[in-house]
Amino acid sequence: MSDMVQFLLTRIRQTGLPEPVTEYAFAPGRKFRFDICWPSLRVAAEVDGGTWTGGRHVSGAGYERDCIKLNMAAELGWTVYRYTSGLVLSDEAIMQLERVLIREATT
Repeated sequence: MSDMVQFLLTRIRQTGLPEPVTEYAFAPGRKFRFDICWPSLRVAAEVDGGTWTGGRHVSGAGYERDCIKLNMAAELGWTVYRYTSGLVLSDEAIMQLERVLIREATT
């Protein structure tokens, strides 16, 4: 688990949001995993590290693998929110997840 995923997990717990599952394998027969998710709501959060430093998520091959993964997630009925390290550190990620999880819990 990356430092940014761990930081977001800590913020989720501090905020009192429902406890998520980490490293969840969502696609039978594939190695795809979500960083953080709430399987009963089919909501997931992915933290894309290295956005500004040329990390895996912004390379051509990494981007293509992410497309395959996220398209499969959508096909299976998941809503996936993607965050950069900056969005995690600024609390934009936690504020959005709080809104989404409250909405999903009441529908």
